[in-house]
Amino acid sequence: MLALRVLWLTVMGGHLAAAVVHQSIQDARQEQQQLIQRYIKTLNKEEGAIRLVGGDAEYEGNIEVLHNSKWGAICDDEWDATEGEIVCRQLGFLGLRRYTHSGYFGPARRRYWMDNLYCEGHEQELIECHFDGWGVNDCEPSEAAGVICIPPTNAVRPPLPALADDRQLPKYPIHPSSRLYVRLRGGRSRNEGRVEVRIDGQPWGSICADGWSMLEANVVCRQLSLGYARDAFQTDYFGGANVSRPMLSGTECYGNETELADCLHHNHIRGIVSCHGSRQHVAAVICDYLSPDLVVDYYEIEQTAHLEDRPMVLMQCAMEENCVSNEAYQIQRDNPSWRYQTRRLLKFTAAAINAGNTDFRPFKEKNQWEWHMCHMHYHSMEVFATFDIFDLQGHKVAQGHKASFCLEDSSCLPGVSKKYNCANFGDQGISVNCSDVYLYNLDCQWVDITELPRGSYILKIAINPEFKVAEMSYDNNAAICDLFYTENYARVDNCRLARP
Repeated sequence: MLALRVLWLTVMGGHLAAAVVHQSIQDARQEQQQLIQRYIKTLNKEEGAIRLVGGDAEYEGNIEVLHNSKWGAICDDEWDATEGEIVCRQLGFLGLRRYTHSGYFGPARRRYWMDNLYCEGHEQELIECHFDGWGVNDCEPSEAAGVICIPPTNAVRPPLPALADDRQLPKYPIHPSSRLYVRLRGGRSRNEGRVEVRIDGQPWGSICADGWSMLEANVVCRQLSLGYARDAFQTDYFGGANVSRPMLSGTECYGNETELADCLHHNHIRGIVSCHGSRQHVAAVICDYLSPDLVVDYYEIEQTAHLEDRPMVLMQCAMEENCVSNEAYQIQRDNPSWRYQTRRLLKFTAAAINAGNTDFRPFKEKNQWEWHMCHMHYHSMEVFATFDIFDLQGHKVAQGHKASFCLEDSSCLPGVSKKYNCANFGDQGISVNCSDVYLYNLDCQWVDITELPRGSYILKIAINPEFKVAEMSYDNNAAICDLFYTENYARVDNCRLARP
C-alpha cells in the first residue's frame, strides 16, 4: 500500500511539474505577444506611435509621438491622469501609476508635436484625442509631459548605479535632526542664481533640475526672505552641475512650505545623487518682492450657473477650440444633420481679481500671441482656466476646455484706472485691484454635460492652473463647489477657495 502511494505521488508530481512547465511556456508566449503588440507601431514607424524616453525602465519616461516619420515631445499643458492612462494603455502596460509634469525625466529632446491635449478617457490611442495641431505649441523644453506606468510582473530594473536616481525611490522631508541651509549662487544680484543646499556640515551642492517648478522656487524665495519667485529655471546659466555637485533630487513642494527642508526629496541609497536630462542643468530661481495674486470670485459662479441646450450650429467657433465633449465631434463626423443637434451646457461667469502688488501679465511675449478670427482679438494665454466636474468618489466625469484667453481689466475697484484691453492688439494683463471677467454668454464659458447622468457632483474652476505665471500664492486660484444636476435644473453652491 505504501509503495502504491509513493508511486501515485511520483506520477502526480510529474504531471504537476509538466503542467507548471506548460503554463510557463504559455505565459512566456503571451508576454512575448504583448511585447510585440506594444511596440509594433513603433517598430513599423506608423503615424501616432508613442514611446517613453529618459526613464530608468521601459515603463517610465517623457512621452514622444511619431508624426511624419519624426519623433516629437508632448507638452504638459492640461496633462493629467486621463491622458496618462491612455499612454500606458496604448503601450500595453497594466495602468498608470503617476503622470508627470515639468520635464520630470529631463527636458524635451525634440520639438513639441502636441500641446493642450484633451482626452475623454475612452480613446485607444493618444492621437484620437483633440489637441491644438501638429507642432502648434507655446512650450519650453522644461515642460515635457511624462508617465510612470504600472510595470509588467516580469519587469527588471537596471542594477546600480540606477538605484541612485531611481524614480521609485521614496521621498521624505529632511530629517528634523538635520539642518538644511539654502543659498543662491552665480547670479547678477542676490535675488537670483542656482539654488545650493548644505545638509548639516556637508559641502554645498546644487539641486537636480528634474521637475523643478514655480512651487519649489516660491519656497526657496520665502526661506531666504527674498519675496516671491518670479521665475523657476532648469538651466546651467548660473553655473551647472559641473560647478556645483548635486546634493538633492526629486524635490517636490506643495508650495506653502516655509523651508525647503519641509518639501519631499528622494531618499538616496548610499548617498549617491544623479540627475536625469541634461547633466549640467540644475535648479535656479529669480526672486522678487513684487508679485500678482489672483483670487477666484466664487460668488459670481454660484449666482450665474445655469443650463442651456444649445444647437451645434451656434457652436462652430467653440468647436474649433475643442470646447465640447468628444461625442459632439463624433456627431459632427457621422451625422449629416449635426448642425441641428443640441448640446446641454452648464454655463457660468468666471471672474479673477488681482489682489497682489503688481500686474498679472501673460508669460508669452506679444509677438507670440495668436489671432483668433472667430473672436476677432489676440489670445495671449492658451491655458488660463480649467473647468472640471468630478463625481463624489473624485473621478473626473466632465471637463470644459477653454483653449485660449485674452486678459484685460474688465472692472476695477473705485479709484483704479483700467490699463489693459484686448481690442486693437492692446496690451493684455490684469492690473492690481482689477478683475478679468468672462461672462457666461461667451464661447467656451461652460462644461458640456450632455452625456452626464443626473446626480450630485463637484465642480472645480481653476485659474492659472499650471502655475505658469508667478503668483504670491496658488492656494486661492480655484473654487470647489457642490453641483446638483437634475433633468432640467442645475444648482451650484457651497463654493470654497482651494488650489488648482
